[in-house]
Amino acid sequence: MLKLITGLSVVTVCLAAVVGAQGGAAPNDAVRLKSDAIHAKVLTLDTHVDMRNGDYGVLTPGQKVDLVKMQQGGMKGVFLAVFVGQRQAFDAAAYKAAFDSAMRQFDSLDTLTQKARPEMCAFAVSPAEVERVAKTGKRIIMTGVENGYPVGEDLANVKAFYDRGARYISLTHSGHNQIGDSSSDRNPPRSGGLSAFGRQVVAEMNRLGMMVDVSHSAPTTFWDVVKISKAPIIASHSGCKAVNDVDRNLDDDQLRAVAKGGGVVQIVALGSYLKADSPERAEAVRKLREEIGMQPGGRGRMGGGPPAQPQTPEQQAEAQTRRAAYMARMQEIDARFPPATLKDFADHLDHAVKVAGVDHVGIGTDFDGGGGILGFNDASEAPNVTEELVRRGYSEQDIAKIWGGNLLRVWRGVEKVAAREQKTAR
Repeated sequence: MLKLITGLSVVTVCLAAVVGAQGGAAPNDAVRLKSDAIHAKVLTLDTHVDMRNGDYGVLTPGQKVDLVKMQQGGMKGVFLAVFVGQRQAFDAAAYKAAFDSAMRQFDSLDTLTQKARPEMCAFAVSPAEVERVAKTGKRIIMTGVENGYPVGEDLANVKAFYDRGARYISLTHSGHNQIGDSSSDRNPPRSGGLSAFGRQVVAEMNRLGMMVDVSHSAPTTFWDVVKISKAPIIASHSGCKAVNDVDRNLDDDQLRAVAKGGGVVQIVALGSYLKADSPERAEAVRKLREEIGMQPGGRGRMGGGPPAQPQTPEQQAEAQTRRAAYMARMQEIDARFPPATLKDFADHLDHAVKVAGVDHVGIGTDFDGGGGILGFNDASEAPNVTEELVRRGYSEQDIAKIWGGNLLRVWRGVEKVAAREQKTAR
């Protein structure tokens, strides 16, 4: 363990040197002073962070988001995603196991906000609650469900997740499921887009006031959602295909469609989706994934993240150990073959703003699920994003929209549709 910690320290120093060499701001840099003032004022929200075990109230090495890092970086709120990895079984027993796993994660959120750290954070289930908690100075915790698989084939489970606080569902993840087809699955399509049940899920989400998330969705699934959703949609953590052509990024037609429907695309901070890996880096990552036991398109996280969320406490403990080793090795790979940087992230933001408009772009990092780049590697480095936006000419109003204003507008729009749907049903 001592050897691992020492190695991590050396790698961290090396990475810090790389970031510094790229031109960090001087203490009296006028742009940084301006951006820091803006950053302190705006409502900074991240729509996608993977949930981890442990005490979020302490500084946790190797973890991208905890309450301390959020305070350090002026990150006011995050969606801690309830995630259950895609399984190959589509039967009652498999669905129940996935549903139970999701419910345990909701329990963890309740423990964090109500018992473990209520003095540091509070849970929010509406834009009004987000703004109320922000005024208290506490960190805002929200949640969505990444991967609709644990919904099973029971529409009542959508409401069960809503009742526990989930305000979006990513319809798919790395494999096709009973709701729709995934962008990452190399197997033949399962439904050719949304399944018949998937259409019911979208309608129920519209009725309840849950944002429909198309990140990870195949283009066929995406366009089916665009056609049938009565409410604005989101992509909680995606990039731009025109900047880096990978399966999970959105092309310009998709960006325009999200904007036309009043939705928002949250730009991801996951390196391999921001720029293409060099052949040497790709091979090093492939070997590491093979050694750790990650399978692209299967249970492993796509794009360089840790293995999928386990279901038992014993599996969780084992996964934590494997994750620590994985993150240490990834930092070594990052030092040898530099990954994407804050500039690449901002290039995707720029492109999305150019195509979709500044009212339809936000930030969803995928921290602790593979996200993290040089210059924006965890929540404590969020001010660097604001600085980069200032340097690129964005106004304070635009920055406020990108960091959280657009997301809250869409969320309110989804609530209005739900109120209308429920009124019509009465």
